[in-house]
Amino acid sequence: QVQLVEAGGGLVQAGGSLRLSCAFSGGTFSTYSMGWFRQIPGKEREFVAAIKWNSGSTYYADSVKGRFTISRDNAKNTVYLQMNSLKPEDTAVYHCAASQWVISIQPGSYYYWGQGTQVTVSS
Repeated sequence: QVQLVEAGGGLVQAGGSLRLSCAFSGGTFSTYSMGWFRQIPGKEREFVAAIKWNSGSTYYADSVKGRFTISRDNAKNTVYLQMNSLKPEDTAVYHCAASQWVISIQPGSYYYWGQGTQVTVSS
């Protein structure tokens, strides 16, 4: 059974940076495309970034393009989200998700989800 555990969230001032990580276990990481999504209470889960299983393609939401970078280390079974120039509107719980082979911006395409890590950006 695939398990995902996020880490790296916290409180940061606007303009600051955080790096989230997501540790993958219970499957063959190199066959899974990975995504990051975020959610604010009372709102739908929002796509942030995704990376293909072979690192060949990455996708970003327009709201984070140029500020966030998704990457993966298949040797460490870990996906990262480097977040720079953070804004108060980036405040949310950030979840990583795994989809075997298929890369997508739709949360419904991902079968496995982590519990999330809170990111709070103060103004």
